[in-house]
Amino acid sequence: MKIASNKTPFLFIFFLLGSVFALAQPNHPSGPSPHDPAQILQFLSRAIEWQRQTAVQQQLAKEPSDLTFLQESRRTADQVVQLAFEYARAQAQLQAKQPTAKSQAGQSASTPGPYQRLAQLAQQTDQQVNDTQSELDQTKSKLASAPASKRKLLASQVAELESEIGLLQARRDALQGMVEFVNSSSSGGKGAGLRAQIEELARSVPGYLSQPEGTAAQSSAPPTSSATMAAKPPEPAGIWGLSADLLHLMGKVHTLNAEISAAGSLSALAADLRKPIVDYLRGLLHQGDQLFAAADTAGAAQLAQQKQALDTLTAQFKQTSSEMLPLSKISILLEMYQRNLANWKETVHERERDDLRQLSLALGILVILIVAVLGVGEIWKRTTFRYIRDTRRRYQFLLLRRVVMWVAVSLIVILAFASQLGSAVTFAGLLTAGVAVALQNVIVSVVAYFFLIGKYGIRVGDRIQIAGVPGEVVDIGLVRIHVMELGGPGDSQPTGRIVAFSNSIVFQPTAGVFKQIPGTNFIWHELKLTLAPESDYQEAKERITKAVDAALEQYRDSIENQRLVMEKNLSTISPTELRPKVRLHYTASGIEATVRFPVDLLKAGEIDDHLMREVTAALDGEPKLKLTGAEMPVVKAAG
Repeated sequence: MKIASNKTPFLFIFFLLGSVFALAQPNHPSGPSPHDPAQILQFLSRAIEWQRQTAVQQQLAKEPSDLTFLQESRRTADQVVQLAFEYARAQAQLQAKQPTAKSQAGQSASTPGPYQRLAQLAQQTDQQVNDTQSELDQTKSKLASAPASKRKLLASQVAELESEIGLLQARRDALQGMVEFVNSSSSGGKGAGLRAQIEELARSVPGYLSQPEGTAAQSSAPPTSSATMAAKPPEPAGIWGLSADLLHLMGKVHTLNAEISAAGSLSALAADLRKPIVDYLRGLLHQGDQLFAAADTAGAAQLAQQKQALDTLTAQFKQTSSEMLPLSKISILLEMYQRNLANWKETVHERERDDLRQLSLALGILVILIVAVLGVGEIWKRTTFRYIRDTRRRYQFLLLRRVVMWVAVSLIVILAFASQLGSAVTFAGLLTAGVAVALQNVIVSVVAYFFLIGKYGIRVGDRIQIAGVPGEVVDIGLVRIHVMELGGPGDSQPTGRIVAFSNSIVFQPTAGVFKQIPGTNFIWHELKLTLAPESDYQEAKERITKAVDAALEQYRDSIENQRLVMEKNLSTISPTELRPKVRLHYTASGIEATVRFPVDLLKAGEIDDHLMREVTAALDGEPKLKLTGAEMPVVKAAG
């Protein structure tokens, strides 16, 4: 039992030393494994593509307030690409210097045959560096506990070993640089190396983007200032301008959302690359905490070993944190970039709300004005029906109402949709010119309509003659006039056809338009008789005159009334008598008698028959006057 008691402290010390040595060994002595070259190139390509896509924001910056957001986003995007190149080159350098057997074997296998010896020398030199470093660490440990007599010798050995390590490291770096150049320059059937591909991507972007952040190369970056921006556009006015601006703002919001989403995708890719490095750093921190805790109960020898372990952890932590630093900066910059675009989007939303309020107000005013015009039109209509009894004049007032309402509504709509009064005038001028060319005949017909319905114009029911077609007016429109064709005896019987004429016919010099004098319904007929040459001239004239007067006696009052109406309506002309006229003159075939007499249009056939009977009876009296020829009554102009 005593012996066991003496061994207990020794076993405890041995267990403690074993724990210290175990803690002194890091879980990842050579650091985290380098990233896959395909992942590195993918991340770098995505960063370059994302930075190029940010150029679309230049088209969005139409307002001075957008300039600040644009400058901030472009500066952030440039820094992200610079850090991405910094990270990619660091990873390429790390992979080129990776001392693991797997890396060395892959390096030798990928090196062309003539340069295999160069790769083997690089591996041997790297091994010598590791061995000499181990010897140096052991010598330093001896120096810490050596007596004073041996310290000078050991110090000289430490200095000599440090010089050897410096020389070996320089040789190793040179050899590894040559091997890396050979691997990146030769195709080998597998394409260029990682470093070469990174430099190839660097040549595809401006020089300042592929240089480390903070270098002088950034001075060549294109400036973004207010001088490069267009002048502030005028504030949108009118429904059309507000609608166009609102659509533009909606497109801007959509573009900003796409930019934020792209930045989020790139940030997620950077986070995936940073995750294994962060896990490794957490492991180093955990080992350091364990060494800190063990240092409280350790002796001098154990403290020296712990110091060596802590120095190793410190070197590994510095190296690993330097690898993670570009990715961490990229994540922070992308987060700032997203916040900047979110603030930009919020300002756009505020502009959208302002435009929407103005557009709603403009539409409301437009509706109110149109309703007001319709209300005035309704009042006009009711007033016309109430106070105007004449059908023709009522129709004219209603037509004028329709024209005024359409013109007013058109002007209101044009002014509401136009951005400025100048644009409204230009728009109206171009529209008027186009309409005048395309609807020339229609416009002439509309103008002619007002000539047709003037003081002595045509009314529905009037008997007229247009282009040699007699008829009765059945409808007068803005563009066309419809006439019921008349024919037969005295041109008083409908033929069964409706003739349509364009109103523009009134401006044609060869197409006459004839209408009855307002308030009258008469027309002049002409009858021609040819008597034998031996007939008594005076006797013939007296008999024909008496026969005509007798035949028209019963229609005299109607004709006289129409004469009075004509004199009343046509006060500016001299009065005339509507009485029959008989003229006789000698011709080669005998005595020709011409009878002109007025007839009522409604009774034209009846009057013509009665007149022929009376004249025939008068000529058959004693002494009998021989009739050698006769023409039935025809319509003739008065004269």
